[in-house]
Amino acid sequence: MTRPPSASLLDAFANLLGPKGYSADPDAMAPWLTDWRGKYHGRAAAMLSPATTGEVASIVRLSAEAEVALIPQGGNSGMVGGATPDASGDQLLLSLRRMNRIRHIDEAGQLAVAEAGVILENFHNAVLAHALRFPLTLGGKGSATIGGLVSTNAGGTQVLRHGSMRALVAGIEAVLPDGSIFDGLAPLKKDNRGYDLRHLFCGAEGTLGIVTAASLRLVPAAAARRTAWIGIDSPESALLLLRQVDAAIGRELEGFELIPDACLDAVLRHIPQTRAPLATAQPWYVLLELAGESDQALGEALERQLAAALDAGLIRDVVIAKSDRESEDFWRLRDSISEAERAEGPALQHDISVPVDLMPVFIAENPGRLTSAFSGARALSFGHLGDGNVHHHVQPPADADGAAWLAEHGAAVSRLVYSHVLELGGSISAEHGIGQMKRDILAELDSPARLSALRGVKAGLDPAGLFNPGKLVA
Repeated sequence: MTRPPSASLLDAFANLLGPKGYSADPDAMAPWLTDWRGKYHGRAAAMLSPATTGEVASIVRLSAEAEVALIPQGGNSGMVGGATPDASGDQLLLSLRRMNRIRHIDEAGQLAVAEAGVILENFHNAVLAHALRFPLTLGGKGSATIGGLVSTNAGGTQVLRHGSMRALVAGIEAVLPDGSIFDGLAPLKKDNRGYDLRHLFCGAEGTLGIVTAASLRLVPAAAARRTAWIGIDSPESALLLLRQVDAAIGRELEGFELIPDACLDAVLRHIPQTRAPLATAQPWYVLLELAGESDQALGEALERQLAAALDAGLIRDVVIAKSDRESEDFWRLRDSISEAERAEGPALQHDISVPVDLMPVFIAENPGRLTSAFSGARALSFGHLGDGNVHHHVQPPADADGAAWLAEHGAAVSRLVYSHVLELGGSISAEHGIGQMKRDILAELDSPARLSALRGVKAGLDPAGLFNPGKLVA
C-alpha cells in the first residue's frame, strides 16, 4: 500500500528542486494529467521535474521512505495510459523533461549518450550534424522523449532494418526503487555478469527503474534514399513483394508499410495539404523505402524490382518520389493515419504483432470474426508489415451511437481481437506497451508463465510497488 505525501515531504521536494523543478499548481500540471489520446485522466499531489540524475535519486529515496508512489513521465505521447497518474491525487508526477542534455556524441564509435528528456526529433538533428543518424523514428518524434522510448521499447517505421529501441540501446543509466543509481552506460559488447539489467529496463514502462540516460547506437547518415508508393491488390501480394525485395535488396530495405485505401481516404479528407500519390485509387498501398550510400545504385535496384513486380502482375501501379520533399509527403500520409482516424470518430485501437508470414491471415480473417460477433463492426489494419506489426482499428457500425456502442461492446471486441492474435502466436502489444489500458487483458489472456515471471521481477525490484503502480502488471 502506498501513502499520500505529507506537507513536510512536499516542502522537502520544493526545497530540493526549487521553483523550476517543483509545482503543485493545478493549471501547470493539467496538461500532463491526461494521456495523449484523452482516454485517461488523473490527479497528482505535485509535479517534480528534476534536472540531474542525482536529483532523481534524492526524489526516489525521499519517496521510498514515505511510501509515496511516483509516476514517471517523458513526452506524455504514449498510447496506453502508461504515464498517467490515478484519480486519487496521492501520487507524484515525476517529469524527466528537464533532463534534456545530449552528454556525448562519439563519431568514431557511432554512439551517443542522451538524457531521458531529450526529444527524439532534437536528437535526430543533433547527431545529423555529425553525419550520423539515429535509426528510429515515429509520428510523435516532435514530443516523444528518449526515456519514454526506452521505457516502452518503442518501434516505429525502421524496425525492419534496425530493430526496436531495445536493439539500439547500448547502455542505460537508471535510478532503482531504493534510490541507488545503476550506471550501465558503458557500451560493452561482452558482459556476462548475469541478467542483462540494461535490457530489463527497456519496455518496463517505469515499473522497475527510472531511466535517466541511455547510450544509443547510431548509423552513418544515409547518403541516399528512395521511396515508392505502390498500389497493390491485397496483403498477400504485399507479403510477396516484401519477400521479393528483401531477397534482392535486403540490406537497404528500411521501411515497408501497408495501408488500405480507407485509411488514405480518411487522411485526404481530414489532413490539410495532402494528396493521393497515384491517379487511381487502389485497394491497398505499400510505402517502401530504401536507404544506402549510392543514389544511382538505389534507384536502379528499386526500379528493377518494381518493373519485375509490374510485369508479374504483383503490383497495380507505382510512383517513385523524385525528391526528399516528395518522400516526406508520402511519409506524411502514413504518419497522419492515426490523426485522421480520430477525426473519423471513436474507434478501438489495437497495436498487435503476429509472425510476418501470418499477417495476411490475420488481416483477412479478423474482420469476419468481428462481424459474426458484432454485426456492422468495421475493421482497418495498417502499419509495419515488414516486422509483423499492424495497428488494427475497429469502428462501430455506421448507424450506431459510437460512444455508446464502444462502452457496451469494446471490451469484448478487444478480447476477440487479442484472442485471435494469440492463436497465431502473436503479441497484444507490438510497440506501445501495456500501460493501464492493456493490463487486465494481459492478465486474462497471456500465458501464466509470462505473467508469473513479470510479477516476480516487479516484486523483486520494487517490493513496495512505488514505481508506476497500476501499469503493466496487476
